[in-house]
Amino acid sequence: MRMNSHLRKAACFALAASLAACAPARMVREPLPTLSAQELAQAQSRQQAHEAAVAATPDWSLQGRVALSNGRSGGSGGIEWSQRGANYDVALSAPVTRQSWRLSGDAGAARIEGLEGGPRSGGDAQTLLRETTGWEIPVAALSSWVRGARADENAFGAATLSYAADG
Repeated sequence: MRMNSHLRKAACFALAASLAACAPARMVREPLPTLSAQELAQAQSRQQAHEAAVAATPDWSLQGRVALSNGRSGGSGGIEWSQRGANYDVALSAPVTRQSWRLSGDAGAARIEGLEGGPRSGGDAQTLLRETTGWEIPVAALSSWVRGARADENAFGAATLSYAADG
């Protein structure tokens, strides 16, 4: 059975239209509305108060989920982080692969466990992670970032903050 040319064209058009409908729509983001000077001052004041509260709370912990990617490899899993002043203990677990790692230390030393070949130690967590896993993670900044504060300006440069319409 042969299709006539009109029916064939209609079928091709319907197929093309169906495929086009599957393509992701381009999202055009509207620029954020600017805050008035008073609203901006209030948002900055709230951020400063938050950062003061974070600085006054050196002992904290969190549990949650994490996703990591470096462009070549990645994964997701659970995270448990306990911070007692300069001492930290971060446990990552990937339930799918049943792998787990533990990074612990303080301002002068770091130790990572769960790697093939046994635990390894070093002078700082960022260098140790880069050397053992290839992951470039700004460990010293994460303690501030996960709590919604800016990292130490001397170590990472000045942060640039911007505020949405709701402050």
